[in-house]
Amino acid sequence: MSTTQSERLRALLEPLVTSQGLDLEEIAVDSVGRKRVLRVVVDSEEGPDLDGIADVSRALSAKLDETDAMGDGEYELEVGTPGAERPLTEHRHYTRAVDRLVKFQLGDGGELVARILDVDDEGLDLEVPGVKGRKATSRRLAFGDIAKARVQVEFNRKDK
Repeated sequence: MSTTQSERLRALLEPLVTSQGLDLEEIAVDSVGRKRVLRVVVDSEEGPDLDGIADVSRALSAKLDETDAMGDGEYELEVGTPGAERPLTEHRHYTRAVDRLVKFQLGDGGELVARILDVDDEGLDLEVPGVKGRKATSRRLAFGDIAKARVQVEFNRKDK
């Protein structure tokens, strides 16, 4: 059975990331000119701080230096977080997005923008904002009905 470079890197690096109290969200190897860039995306329940990202970056760099996982060629290591408008693909992503506004692409082709109120094993309890002065409404959305979901940035949200 053949494995991709990303799968091999994930198997090598994920234990280091989890030992730092973080989740390994994504690994990507891209070519930029003659150089390769290894992008590692990490996250945590509270959101990693800069010191945590620096610590895991040093640990990953040391591990990569002691192995030949990236081969002989030159590469650059970038460690970061998913960002403000992260896609939601795992159950833990939805849990971390409670109280956030999310844009859902539904399996039936529809679209919905709503705030996540609660998450359980089957789906989400949502608050759909009212339009043109109407009150917000509640809605239940099963995970199976979601094709894609992405957190939305709110610049002018008014706290309750």
